Amino acid sequence: MSTRISRRAWLASLPALSGVVLTGCSRDRFVPPRVRGGLTGIADVLTMSTNRLLLSRQPLAREYRRDDVADPFPTWNQTNPRSQEYQRHLSERFRNWRLPISGLVARPIELSLDEIRSLPARTQITAHVCEQGWSAIGEWTGTPLQRVLHAAGGVTAGARYVVIDTFDRWYEGYDLFEVEHPQTILAYGLNGRDLPTGNGAPLRLRVERQCGYKQLKFVRSIQVVDSMAGFGKGTGGLNSDFGFHWFAGV
Repeated sequence: MSTRISRRAWLASLPALSGVVLTGCSRDRFVPPRVRGGLTGIADVLTMSTNRLLLSRQPLAREYRRDDVADPFPTWNQTNPRSQEYQRHLSERFRNWRLPISGLVARPIELSLDEIRSLPARTQITAHVCEQGWSAIGEWTGTPLQRVLHAAGGVTAGARYVVIDTFDRWYEGYDLFEVEHPQTILAYGLNGRDLPTGNGAPLRLRVERQCGYKQLKFVRSIQVVDSMAGFGKGTGGLNSDFGFHWFAGV
């Protein structure tokens, strides 16, 4: 005799289904640093795991033509951090600014803006999709995040996340799958010019396959870690600490 499965029972089975899908794969690649309870947590896992399965070969996000670019590119939320440290660097045009790269790397270092500019660069024309309902296309020039980590000797055993801290007191963690993508760059140029203060000078992160709130401005430091447990509420970033999705794929 056939038995009808209730909606509640079907939903309860989804975590187990996710486990089957992920068999033989690294859990970190398919699951947020902390899985929330209830239907929200189920949605987090299924959305992220499905996206990662579809993007397993690391395809590029869509790139546009030069005449699609918004110039000037919009600014949003924080446009000039009040931090005394940031204001000092801004007044010095970032001559003495250094980017510390620490944690699970072979050779912790600090890089000047000129040293970052000397690394292999990439220019990409991509869409910024904001969760608050607007979007714009910009031409970003910068160094792939992976190249910056290579300058520090590369990540070491146990590395799982790259944590980026900013001058406006924001932080986010990114897993290595996203870090290794060629369009994940530390941008120092926008629309053929130096990155403006309002758009995140001296450096902002571009993670082109995720929503705008993952594109951190005013980069202050980079740390490679094995867990997000010691940062904020352990969810993986300040946005997810306040209830946003940690994985914000578009």
